[in-house]
Amino acid sequence: MENSGGGALLRNRRLENFLGTNSGQRVEGTVKTDVKNESELRTGKDVYIDDDGWVSVIISWIRIVTCFVSMMVTTFVWALIMVVLIPWPYERIRQGNIYGHVTGRMLMWILGNPIKIEGAEYGKERAIYISNHASPIDIFLIMWLTPTGTVGIAKKEIIWYPLFGQLYVLANHLRIDRSNATAAIESMKEAARAVVKNNLSLIIFPEGTRSKTGRLLPFKKGFVHLALQTRLPIVPVVMTGTHLAWRNGGLHVRPTPLAVKYLPPISTENWKVDKVGDYVKLLHNLYAEHLPETQRPLP
Repeated sequence: MENSGGGALLRNRRLENFLGTNSGQRVEGTVKTDVKNESELRTGKDVYIDDDGWVSVIISWIRIVTCFVSMMVTTFVWALIMVVLIPWPYERIRQGNIYGHVTGRMLMWILGNPIKIEGAEYGKERAIYISNHASPIDIFLIMWLTPTGTVGIAKKEIIWYPLFGQLYVLANHLRIDRSNATAAIESMKEAARAVVKNNLSLIIFPEGTRSKTGRLLPFKKGFVHLALQTRLPIVPVVMTGTHLAWRNGGLHVRPTPLAVKYLPPISTENWKVDKVGDYVKLLHNLYAEHLPETQRPLP
């Protein structure tokens, strides 16, 4: 897969070089999650307990405002680049990825959450990347860690997300109308054709929406149809802890440790159209196995 030196450098370096500040501790070794009443997150010997005091809230707001202002700057710079590249739509995709590497990594550094990344070697090949989605932080992480040459597929409403949504569209990433089944199917076919023709990768949230509780939602079938049309391997990316760091409906970011785990690629070369439901179940069960108890789907 095509990659740029700058993009690879930004993805391969860990956040540990920047962390170690008062905002949180670095995570050493494998992240193990044990949550009690959604108020504690244990990592190794460290215990992180919610702090909803006014000092913590003020620090959180400062970080969020800093994120927004910083994102305004990088978005403006890359918007100018995108305008120059209007005649070259797929070069805009690659520049959009580089924007994500810079901006996503910067936002995570500002938020200060300790992060553990496992299986990063699986995130360097051409593939369909899928990820669970329970927090805005998931988007920052995906922006940072997605390889150069990857096209995103999101709901059409993403255009209304301040700054990010407008650049997402300008970067030639794809949107689907979930309220119109015919249009959604055609969008998927268009994505598959673009991926094959231009040697691109794909990134998609198979749940189709953000989980409000952090628990894994049922998977849609779209990512399997894309795999059948492109025959690209599927690389599951498992996010843990993000729903505790930035909870649904709030603007208080907590210093909860996060974990990003790439699972080995799953070949789709021999997949068959009449077994779409089986493949969806296979991937959903795989996620349930690798998520902590509090993020697994309810029985």
